[in-house]
This record gives sequence, C-alpha cells and structure tokens, in this order.
Amino acid sequence: MSFFLWNIAAVLVGFALDLLIGDPEGWPHPVIWMGRWIAFLEKRLRRRGGNLRAGAVWLTASTVALSMVVTACALWLLGLIHPAARFAGMCVASWWALSAKCLAVEGRGVADALTISVARGRERVGRIVGRDTASLTEPEIICAAVETIAENTTDGVIAPMLYLALGGPVLAMGFKAASTLDSMVGYLDEKYRDIGWSSARLDDALNYVPARICGPLLCLAACVCRLDGKNALRVMRRDHANHLSPNCGWSEAAVAGALHIRLGGTHSYFGKAVVKPTLGDDDRPPERADILRANRLLYAASAGMAALMAIVGIVLVLA
Repeated sequence: MSFFLWNIAAVLVGFALDLLIGDPEGWPHPVIWMGRWIAFLEKRLRRRGGNLRAGAVWLTASTVALSMVVTACALWLLGLIHPAARFAGMCVASWWALSAKCLAVEGRGVADALTISVARGRERVGRIVGRDTASLTEPEIICAAVETIAENTTDGVIAPMLYLALGGPVLAMGFKAASTLDSMVGYLDEKYRDIGWSSARLDDALNYVPARICGPLLCLAACVCRLDGKNALRVMRRDHANHLSPNCGWSEAAVAGALHIRLGGTHSYFGKAVVKPTLGDDDRPPERADILRANRLLYAASAGMAALMAIVGIVLVLA
C-alpha cells in the first residue's frame, strides 16, 4: 500500500472510532498535553518579559514541532514492533485528531440545558465558546452553539481529515497543535494580542483550504438533511467574507442559510464588545431545535468528507 492509502485507511478507521466513542472525559488525549505545554510556556514567557511578539513565534513553533516529533517517534517505535502496530497507532492518532462526536455531544448538551433554564444554558455553552456568556439570552445561546458547531466542523473534522490524508498523523498532530494554540492564545484582546499573533496567523493559514471545502460540503449536507441547501449556497456565496476570520464565514454562512437564521453580530469577549458582521437572514427566531439541526449538518458534512477520502483511496487502488 502507498503512503496515501495507509493514511486514508487510518482516517476512515479513526472516523469510525470517533463516531462510536468520541472523546470520553477522563481518557488520555494529546490536546490535554498540548494545552499543558502551551500554558507552561506562556507563563514562562510572560514571567521573563521582553518582546512577547518574538516569544509568540517560539511558543507557536515549539508547540507544533514538539507535537509532530513526538508523534513521529511514537509511530517509528510502533513500526519496530510490527507494521500492524504502526497502523493501529495511526488509527488511534486519527481518532484523536477528529472531534465530530465530541462537538455534537457538547451541542446537544446546550440544547438539553436550555430545557431546564437559560442559566443552565449559559453555563453549558460557556464550555464551548470564548465569548462572555453571563448575560446571553436564549436566542443568543442557541446562535452561539450553532456558530461553534459550524466553525468547528472545519477545524475539528474537515481540516484534520485533509491533513491526515496528506501527511498522516504527524501532519495532523501539527495542525491539532496549531488549533489548540489558537483556541488558547489566538485572541485579539490586549492580553493575548502579542503572545498569540503567530498562532492565530498559522491557524488561519492552515484552515484556508479546509474552510473552502467545508462550506460547500455543508451546503450539500443541507440537501441530504432536508434543509435548504439552495439557500445555504446562496448565503455562503454572499456572506462568507462577513467575518473577522478569513475562514469561519464559509461554514457559518452555509449553516445560517440552511437554517434561515442570522448568526454573528456584536458579542462581548473578556468584558469588551467585539463588533462582527452578520451572516444569514433574520427569517425567523432561532429555536433549540436549530442546535440539533446543526449537529445533523456536522455529521452529514463529515460523512461527505469521509466518502471523498474513500473515493480517493479506491482510485489509488485501481490506478
């Protein structure tokens, strides 16, 4: 089997494991270790003082490089045992790199919490969003959850699948490190602007192509899920640039169009209002079921990407 065939096979096994198991709380996961390294190094850099923008480059480069080197060494050691052991390691790493079920579970958790109270909904959505949640209304909580599911369909599923296929677990874990960096330090506020700028730029670059794959996949997913795929495509084409991120607008606009709701707008981050453009049309008020519909779009788009991987694998076998 060729390099790419091994990678694609591992992606498909890892995707199946993700759908079946997800990321159970308390189980070991490389993102936890990445997060600990990032927090440790950030604290050291801040304590040392000096030029934090230069330190940001070291924080970004060391985290990504260390993640890739550790993954490569682990796979090499498994290969010394047996090729089957190395492939098993690739499958586990692929499973770790994907987060479709985890994202869907968190989204459903927000919907379930809202059936109890708005306060519980605020508490639960605070687990998955970076904005301030203390004063969010129920429609704002719903939109926050939908936006997070849409955005993370790109960097939690589509992008890891692409990098797993192109470079195996080594490249995928490098991407995962960049994504973790962005989620921890890649903010625009005064505290993180200097130490997180390089992480944010790297994450934007790595998600550029996956975001433009994810948007159309979500439009197709809307058709499969019996939502409005035509409107998803229309809104995505019109509003994909209406976002502070060069990438997030593709998936968020597609989901907004599929659901006929408006996403985006001004939100509070760390006590300060951040003005964002809106995506989609205010055709109707958001409802709790929109979170579950967003989950369906997430799963359908993920399955579509997996199907593309399988088709590529079949072509490589027949070639």
